[in-house]
Amino acid sequence: MIQGMTPRQRPRHWQIAFAVFAAGTALVLFPGAGSTLPAIRTMGAIGYAAAVAVSLYGAATLSRRPLIGFHLAFIPLQFLFAFPNPLPNLGMLLSVLILVGLRPRFPRLSPRARKVWLTLHVGISVGWLGLSLGMVTLALTGLLADTHTLRYGAYQIFHIFDLVIVIPSVLLTIITGLVVSLGTKWGLVKHRWVLTKFAISLVIPVVAGVESRWVAELITRTENPTAEPGALGGWLAAVVGCFAALLWTATILSIVKPWGRTRWGRKELTTRRRTPAPDTGIPAAT
Repeated sequence: MIQGMTPRQRPRHWQIAFAVFAAGTALVLFPGAGSTLPAIRTMGAIGYAAAVAVSLYGAATLSRRPLIGFHLAFIPLQFLFAFPNPLPNLGMLLSVLILVGLRPRFPRLSPRARKVWLTLHVGISVGWLGLSLGMVTLALTGLLADTHTLRYGAYQIFHIFDLVIVIPSVLLTIITGLVVSLGTKWGLVKHRWVLTKFAISLVIPVVAGVESRWVAELITRTENPTAEPGALGGWLAAVVGCFAALLWTATILSIVKPWGRTRWGRKELTTRRRTPAPDTGIPAAT
């Protein structure tokens, strides 16, 4: 990134830029007559209007803690707002860049709290993986079914999965993953496997906004008993198959923990080694 243009070095500029983006996105999401998913659009317009106020406050006061807390909470919310329109996906990227640039430091979770949050994260993540396998099954059923009832029903159930179960699972996976990574020794950007998992958890929601619109199109298309899913049905099956493969990759990364530290993690380790231990007045054992 260009020297002098990182969120930490130019926080006011970045917050003003995010405020401008949020104002434009709020106008784009504002529901009109015949808009798709009007409830989500309304929440998105309100959310981005609030983001304008928070970003301008951050630009005026340069208070890091409110900005860090805001962007942490707003990253998963923008995934939800991206279902009617893909523009919030850019907002997710901006929030991540700002958050990383602000270099937040978080207190370590207590052993009990760590167990609770880790249990939640593992359970919800495994649930998301199971849902992805179910969505692959439904997509293949819709593509290959030889009866209209089965084909149309598969896409309808797929759509219900998407809105009612998958979206909350994705949001909760991202939130619990952020808490576990930032509240433990692993951090969010200090280890390559953690950063890769976080990237996977953001890439899938970005593409899922497009996938959700494909499902709505396939439901409309297959209302006609003689209609076929066509190439779109094949693309849907391929995309959700990639989702399942990525989630299996994230699961393997959680167990293997490969690749070592990032440059941020190496820098922190070097700094820690160079910092002298406090003098306790007790002679070292010989």
